[in-house]
Amino acid sequence: MALPTQDHPGTKILHTDKFTRGKGKFHPIRFLPPEELPDEQYPFVFTTGRLLEHWHTGSMTRRCVVLDERVPHGALELHPSDARKLGVGPGDTVRVASRRGEIELPANVTRRTAPGTVFLAFHFHEHAANLLTIAALDPIAKIPEYKACAVRVSKGNGPS
Repeated sequence: MALPTQDHPGTKILHTDKFTRGKGKFHPIRFLPPEELPDEQYPFVFTTGRLLEHWHTGSMTRRCVVLDERVPHGALELHPSDARKLGVGPGDTVRVASRRGEIELPANVTRRTAPGTVFLAFHFHEHAANLLTIAALDPIAKIPEYKACAVRVSKGNGPS
């Protein structure tokens, strides 16, 4: 919205009485499944996200001693029932592989994830989540589909 005059001081609070175009403009959309769904070879849904202690890539928060000591590395979150099937315990090294790459990192066995879904925060360059993600574009927003792809998980070779 343009200012009424060049010397106008601005408006402290916008939309105090009403919104410019009503309360919102909604459009119905058709559900589109992720580009890549789990199958026999890659049976888990892999999703990425953030942790409370870090943000973005961790380029700033990983330099903060207090925050980096609280969460110093990435860990693959997987449901206890999936961990049991894989023979994986808390802290064990797991290998996560997609059609684009693979990484090894510690396991975090937790009920925060649903069975069949694994989660990894993307703040850790040493456990780079986006080596696994798919770059398929959303047909409307034209943004990469980094939030869902198919992976397989196995016990890794690293220290347990």
